[in-house]
Amino acid sequence: MVAVGECGLDHYWPIPKDEQAALFEAELEVARAHDLPIIVHDREAHADTYALLKKHRPKGVVHCYSGSADDVAWLTAQGLYIGFGGVLTFANARKTVEAAAACPLDKILLETDCPYLAPVPFRGKENHSGLILYVARRLAEIRGMTEEEILRITEENARTLFGV
Repeated sequence: MVAVGECGLDHYWPIPKDEQAALFEAELEVARAHDLPIIVHDREAHADTYALLKKHRPKGVVHCYSGSADDVAWLTAQGLYIGFGGVLTFANARKTVEAAAACPLDKILLETDCPYLAPVPFRGKENHSGLILYVARRLAEIRGMTEEEILRITEENARTLFGV
Protein backbone atom coordinates (compact mmCIF):
# COMPACT_ATOMS: atom_id res chain seq x y z
CA MET A 1 0.00 0.00 0.00
CA VAL A 2 1.42 3.36 -1.00
CA ALA A 3 -1.40 5.79 -0.13
CA VAL A 4 -4.74 6.29 1.61
CA GLY A 5 -7.58 7.25 -0.65
CA GLU A 6 -9.26 8.39 -2.68
CA CYS A 7 -11.07 10.09 0.17
CA GLY A 8 -12.37 13.52 1.01
CA LEU A 9 -15.51 15.57 0.67
CA ASP A 10 -18.14 15.56 -2.05
CA HIS A 11 -20.94 18.08 -1.62
CA TYR A 12 -22.46 17.23 -4.99
CA TRP A 13 -24.23 14.23 -3.47
CA PRO A 14 -26.86 14.59 -0.70
CA ILE A 15 -24.74 12.95 2.01
CA PRO A 16 -24.62 14.76 5.38
CA LYS A 17 -21.61 17.07 5.47
CA ASP A 18 -20.80 16.34 9.10
CA GLU A 19 -20.62 12.59 8.41
CA GLN A 20 -18.35 13.16 5.43
CA ALA A 21 -16.08 15.44 7.46
CA ALA A 22 -15.81 12.93 10.32
CA LEU A 23 -14.89 10.13 7.92
CA PHE A 24 -12.37 12.30 6.08
CA GLU A 25 -10.71 13.30 9.36
CA ALA A 26 -10.47 9.64 10.34
CA GLU A 27 -8.84 8.86 6.98
CA LEU A 28 -6.41 11.74 7.45
CA GLU A 29 -5.46 10.27 10.83
CA VAL A 30 -4.93 6.79 9.33
CA ALA A 31 -2.64 8.31 6.68
CA ARG A 32 -0.65 10.15 9.35
CA ALA A 33 -0.44 7.10 11.63
CA HIS A 34 0.98 4.99 8.81
CA ASP A 35 3.10 7.79 7.29
CA LEU A 36 1.29 7.49 3.98
CA PRO A 37 0.20 10.17 1.53
CA ILE A 38 -3.49 10.77 1.09
CA ILE A 39 -5.32 11.10 -2.22
CA VAL A 40 -7.84 13.88 -1.68
CA HIS A 41 -11.23 13.98 -3.39
CA ASP A 42 -12.77 17.49 -3.36
CA ARG A 43 -15.99 18.01 -5.28
CA GLU A 44 -17.93 21.23 -4.68
CA ALA A 45 -16.42 21.32 -1.18
CA HIS A 46 -13.33 23.52 -1.44
CA ALA A 47 -13.81 25.52 1.77
CA ASP A 48 -14.54 22.49 3.95
CA THR A 49 -11.82 20.37 2.33
CA TYR A 50 -9.22 23.11 2.60
CA ALA A 51 -10.05 23.73 6.26
CA LEU A 52 -9.32 20.08 7.05
CA LEU A 53 -6.14 20.10 4.98
CA LYS A 54 -4.93 23.16 6.88
CA LYS A 55 -5.80 21.52 10.18
CA HIS A 56 -4.17 18.13 9.50
CA ARG A 57 -1.39 19.16 7.08
CA PRO A 58 -1.13 15.75 5.37
CA LYS A 59 1.26 14.77 2.65
CA GLY A 60 -0.55 13.75 -0.51
CA VAL A 61 -2.26 14.94 -3.66
CA VAL A 62 -5.42 16.91 -4.32
CA HIS A 63 -6.64 14.76 -7.16
CA CYS A 64 -8.60 15.96 -10.19
CA TYR A 65 -7.87 19.52 -9.11
CA SER A 66 -10.69 22.00 -9.65
CA GLY A 67 -9.59 24.88 -7.43
CA SER A 68 -7.99 28.19 -8.24
CA ALA A 69 -4.42 29.19 -9.05
CA ASP A 70 -4.35 31.12 -5.76
CA ASP A 71 -5.21 27.97 -3.82
CA VAL A 72 -2.48 26.04 -5.66
CA ALA A 73 0.05 28.39 -4.03
CA TRP A 74 -0.80 27.58 -0.43
CA LEU A 75 -1.61 23.90 -1.08
CA THR A 76 1.80 23.29 -2.64
CA ALA A 77 3.54 25.45 -0.02
CA GLN A 78 2.01 23.07 2.53
CA GLY A 79 3.66 20.22 0.60
CA LEU A 80 0.68 18.84 -1.29
CA TYR A 81 0.84 17.77 -4.90
CA ILE A 82 -1.80 18.76 -7.46
CA GLY A 83 -3.31 16.18 -9.84
CA PHE A 84 -4.41 17.27 -13.31
CA GLY A 85 -6.40 15.04 -15.64
CA GLY A 86 -8.58 15.19 -18.71
CA VAL A 87 -10.35 18.38 -17.64
CA LEU A 88 -7.13 20.23 -18.46
CA THR A 89 -7.84 19.56 -22.15
CA PHE A 90 -11.43 20.88 -22.12
CA ALA A 91 -12.14 24.12 -23.99
CA ASN A 92 -14.00 25.59 -21.00
CA ALA A 93 -11.30 24.73 -18.42
CA ARG A 94 -9.89 28.26 -17.99
CA LYS A 95 -9.54 27.96 -14.20
CA THR A 96 -7.82 24.56 -14.44
CA VAL A 97 -5.41 25.86 -17.08
CA GLU A 98 -4.56 28.84 -14.84
CA ALA A 99 -3.96 26.49 -11.92
CA ALA A 100 -1.70 24.25 -14.04
CA ALA A 101 0.30 27.26 -15.19
CA ALA A 102 0.74 28.43 -11.60
CA CYS A 103 1.60 25.08 -10.05
CA PRO A 104 5.28 24.45 -9.24
CA LEU A 105 6.56 21.76 -11.60
CA ASP A 106 7.81 19.64 -8.70
CA LYS A 107 4.24 19.41 -7.35
CA ILE A 108 2.34 18.37 -10.49
CA LEU A 109 0.95 14.89 -11.08
CA LEU A 110 -0.87 13.62 -14.16
CA GLU A 111 -3.90 11.39 -13.78
CA THR A 112 -6.79 9.92 -15.69
CA ASP A 113 -9.61 9.64 -13.11
CA CYS A 114 -10.78 6.45 -14.83
CA PRO A 115 -13.40 5.85 -16.07
CA TYR A 116 -14.52 9.50 -16.17
CA LEU A 117 -13.31 12.79 -17.61
CA ALA A 118 -11.54 11.50 -20.70
CA PRO A 119 -9.38 14.13 -22.39
CA VAL A 120 -10.18 15.74 -25.71
CA PRO A 121 -10.53 14.17 -28.31
CA PHE A 122 -12.08 11.32 -26.29
CA ARG A 123 -14.38 13.47 -24.14
CA GLY A 124 -17.58 11.62 -23.28
CA LYS A 125 -15.99 8.21 -23.76
CA GLU A 126 -14.59 5.89 -21.10
CA ASN A 127 -11.27 7.12 -19.77
CA HIS A 128 -8.24 4.90 -19.17
CA SER A 129 -4.55 5.30 -18.39
CA GLY A 130 -3.62 4.97 -22.06
CA LEU A 131 -4.96 8.51 -22.57
CA ILE A 132 -2.55 10.18 -20.12
CA LEU A 133 -0.40 11.37 -23.02
CA TYR A 134 -3.17 13.81 -24.03
CA VAL A 135 -3.05 15.40 -20.58
CA ALA A 136 0.75 15.56 -20.73
CA ARG A 137 0.58 17.13 -24.19
CA ARG A 138 -1.80 19.86 -22.99
CA LEU A 139 0.29 20.55 -19.88
CA ALA A 140 3.39 20.81 -22.09
CA GLU A 141 1.60 23.42 -24.23
CA ILE A 142 0.56 25.40 -21.15
CA ARG A 143 4.07 25.29 -19.65
CA GLY A 144 6.02 25.80 -22.91
CA MET A 145 7.80 22.47 -22.52
CA THR A 146 8.02 19.19 -24.38
CA GLU A 147 5.79 16.21 -23.64
CA GLU A 148 8.90 14.23 -22.75
CA GLU A 149 9.94 16.81 -20.13
CA ILE A 150 6.46 16.82 -18.60
CA LEU A 151 6.30 13.02 -18.52
CA ARG A 152 9.76 12.76 -16.93
CA ILE A 153 9.02 15.38 -14.28
CA THR A 154 5.59 14.06 -13.37
CA GLU A 155 6.86 10.49 -13.19
CA GLU A 156 9.60 11.62 -10.82
CA ASN A 157 7.01 13.51 -8.76
CA ALA A 158 4.79 10.41 -8.49
CA ARG A 159 7.74 8.25 -7.49
CA THR A 160 8.72 10.76 -4.81
CA LEU A 161 5.22 11.13 -3.37
CA PHE A 162 4.37 7.44 -3.37
CA GLY A 163 7.86 6.19 -2.52
CA VAL A 164 8.10 3.83 -5.48
